[in-house]
Amino acid sequence: MPVTDLSPSTQDYLKSIWNLQEWASGPVSVTALAERLGVRTSTVSDGIKKLSANGLVEHAHYGGITLTEAGRSHALAMVRRHRLLETYLVQELGYDWDEVHDEAEVLEHAVSDRLVAAIDARLGHPTRDPHGDPIPSADGAAHLPDAVPLAQAGDGTATIARIADDDPDRLRAFAQVGLVPDARVEVASDVDGVRIRLDGVVTDVALDGEDAGAIWVTPARA
Repeated sequence: MPVTDLSPSTQDYLKSIWNLQEWASGPVSVTALAERLGVRTSTVSDGIKKLSANGLVEHAHYGGITLTEAGRSHALAMVRRHRLLETYLVQELGYDWDEVHDEAEVLEHAVSDRLVAAIDARLGHPTRDPHGDPIPSADGAAHLPDAVPLAQAGDGTATIARIADDDPDRLRAFAQVGLVPDARVEVASDVDGVRIRLDGVVTDVALDGEDAGAIWVTPARA
């Protein structure tokens, strides 16, 4: 069954489950999924029962939610659509990186597989979106960059690999100081959390724990 045969609600559930576990280990909780989808936990519980009955997720009683092989395949198809659309909006239509998430959320349910393939070809088969999140390949392969949360990187030089896209205000603030994928930074522990100095820029940027948690970096190899 192609992902386009699934209902928009099912598509959203599967994509959200993948997004929640992509950069974390372990199964996804009902509470975390409800928070991400912006609905009540009782609504998610009912939705997960339907997904489980259709063989798309596994959910132990009072346990976490995991995708089955079929669920994972559909989830990656939706993630691919979303991130290709975000990339297209930025590169071809002039959107800023803080504007594309909501647009892609709508468009991902409407575009055909043919259009997705055409967008991919037009963009030159990109491997990541404007925020640094990896774009799954057409055959459903996922590939995470070799990156760690900024707070776990330790002191030293690193390259920003990915920035969480869940807060447009944060993305705008980060862009203003040059905190974007591929920027090289010098990381130093600080009493206020993590302090970084952008490569070639004299001003330091002090980050609180929430902001630091939105940045993933690839530390320079010794």
